[in-house]
Amino acid sequence: MPHEERERFLAELHVGVLGVTDTGDGRAPLLVPVWYRYEPGGDVVVQTGRDTVKARLLRAAGRFSLCVQDERPPYRYVSVEGPVTAVDDPVDPLERDAIAHRYLDPEEARAYLKSTAAQLADDVTFRMRPQRWRTANFAAFAAEFSEADRIDRDG
Repeated sequence: MPHEERERFLAELHVGVLGVTDTGDGRAPLLVPVWYRYEPGGDVVVQTGRDTVKARLLRAAGRFSLCVQDERPPYRYVSVEGPVTAVDDPVDPLERDAIAHRYLDPEEARAYLKSTAAQLADDVTFRMRPQRWRTANFAAFAAEFSEADRIDRDG
């Protein structure tokens, strides 16, 4: 994907899969679905509990990756990887509010934020600056496949 397209795609609403090195002996990376926020040219923002395995591994690794995808044909994905640029501890209430409203309609977001208000004292925010991008947009492949199929049918 071209630069602007991949940034727009990452900024769209997707659940991300965060990957971070697990320092345990012989373990594979930790991969977990997360809500996130991203604006083109900025940092990827994720939040988690201060004392979670995810937070411990993020602090130890100092970097993480995030992969988002569109599961509808013709399928696309963006994967970014980079260093943690900041850890906000405790979480900024406005950032938490922005992420909740990104994923939930206004009424659900208000209810979610109210019912999880105690997490404001327990959560931290990690910010990551994308350094490496991996992307795929299978639209071109799908178009070629469709054209080849049409030629086979029409002879």
